[in-house]
Amino acid sequence: MSTWFLIIIYLAFISLGLPDSLLGSAWPVIWPEIGSSLGSAGIVSMIIAGGTIVSSLFSKRMVERLGTGRITLFSCFLTAVALLGFFIAPSMLWFIVFALLTLMFLSTETINRLLIKPTQGRG
Repeated sequence: MSTWFLIIIYLAFISLGLPDSLLGSAWPVIWPEIGSSLGSAGIVSMIIAGGTIVSSLFSKRMVERLGTGRITLFSCFLTAVALLGFFIAPSMLWFIVFALLTLMFLSTETINRLLIKPTQGRG
């Protein structure tokens, strides 16, 4: 049982860190195909870094409400969506759209609406 748990932790760790390093190593091949410039990778990197900062600021509240397991699962899902989006993006505009979509889904209110049912009538 503990072996499977370690495998899941390892896969989650890899999947959450993959996009950051993958963009830098793949960009020299990507930018000519989408008609962009070499420096455009900085824009995508800043959007991804902004998403990381936003999610870090709200991480305590999200973990308290959803738990570590759900947050990790949802983060891995968003990572997969972002990588798939980067794969199918035909232009730099689509790279920015997919980066903004992942940033939008990192907001606390969006996660609350997706994963937590609203309470009926308070107090």
